[in-house]
Amino acid sequence: MFYLPETIKSNERNSIWNGAFSIIAMSLVAGFIPLFAIQVLGASNQQVGLLSSLPSLMSILAMIPGAIWINRLETKKKFTAIAVLMARFFLLLLVFVPFIPYVNQAWILVVLIALMNFPTALATLSWQSFIGDLIPDERRGQFFSERNRVLTIVGMFTTFLVGAILNFFDVSAAGPYQVFFTLGFLFGLLEVYYLMKHVEYRKVLENKTKNVKKIDFTIIKKMVKHKPYFYFLICALLFNFGWQMAWPLFNIYQINYANATAFWVSLFTVANQVSQIASYKWWGRYADKKGNSAMLLVAALGMTTAPFLTILSTNLIYLTLVNLWSGTFVAGTTMLLFNQLLKVSPENDRTSYLASYNVVIAGVGFIAPQLGVLFLELFGMNVAMSISSLFRLIGGLAFLVVVLYVEKKSRPSSKIESPHAG
Repeated sequence: MFYLPETIKSNERNSIWNGAFSIIAMSLVAGFIPLFAIQVLGASNQQVGLLSSLPSLMSILAMIPGAIWINRLETKKKFTAIAVLMARFFLLLLVFVPFIPYVNQAWILVVLIALMNFPTALATLSWQSFIGDLIPDERRGQFFSERNRVLTIVGMFTTFLVGAILNFFDVSAAGPYQVFFTLGFLFGLLEVYYLMKHVEYRKVLENKTKNVKKIDFTIIKKMVKHKPYFYFLICALLFNFGWQMAWPLFNIYQINYANATAFWVSLFTVANQVSQIASYKWWGRYADKKGNSAMLLVAALGMTTAPFLTILSTNLIYLTLVNLWSGTFVAGTTMLLFNQLLKVSPENDRTSYLASYNVVIAGVGFIAPQLGVLFLELFGMNVAMSISSLFRLIGGLAFLVVVLYVEKKSRPSSKIESPHAG
């Protein structure tokens, strides 16, 4: 759909403000949930693992009905805003968890975080399709690199401030977390406000029933035949398995093994984000020169080193430096995966392709963290982290196969299939 240049600029501006308030809302909460669970509520390793995996299960449950629903919408802005508002409302519910008597409060937290991810998944899917319609393909690389850089700076300062403030309180005190949960909800309201300021043209749908059927078996066949998308999906599945397997392990290692306080947890995040800020433009520039898949190989190989390097020491300064190193590759991975996903998803069926990708990744996100915790219990932290590194390496090498063989072989036919294929 065609948008005037001034409308595109206005939408980009509002998207950055919307993203900034979104990242503030989540930085006040998300990075400190494991600390809150372990030190305030006394969560076990299993519960920490479920904090990472159950949200992915909720994403799977949300994606299929969400894709059907979104595909029937003539505009996506209002739906996205409602889903975001519902997700942020759960931050208020977290305030009351420490007040619930006679139950294991950590389990209440696990359930609320899982349920919160249902509207979050709907909002993510709708936003991806929404912003893909508003920002033209030739603007995405430059815009998203700039947007990600700004959001990372905002998130970095927010995270550091929260960690510094929490450091003044007893590690088991619930009050400071409750204040930040409330602030997260209030910033979520500003996030919704700037989302509603976007200009979106109404899309006229010829046949809504036909659009619903597209989600079914026909669209699955089309995805398998659409080589750029299908091979990207396989590579992303392999890589995300290794990536998400280590998520609870990092939290457990930093808090239980290295005895990191809220201040050090915030420093880990800030160090990671500093290197992201410094490298976003570099990733964007070389992605334009070498291609998304080629640079995804580099990013994936860099991500392979993070679990292995982490387990070499429990020194907090060393772990901060490891996060500084790995942040460079996190920046490339997150930006390039999303850009490549939009690139290989045909515009007419974009919501269906995005939904299928999110379902697959959510499935990995449910299984992988639980396997990570299982390997931790069976073999210890070193082996569990090493297995994560191995799967990340396999995923990175899969991107290499795509670069050397699949993309070159399918390039002529992909041009015929879709102007966005590649």
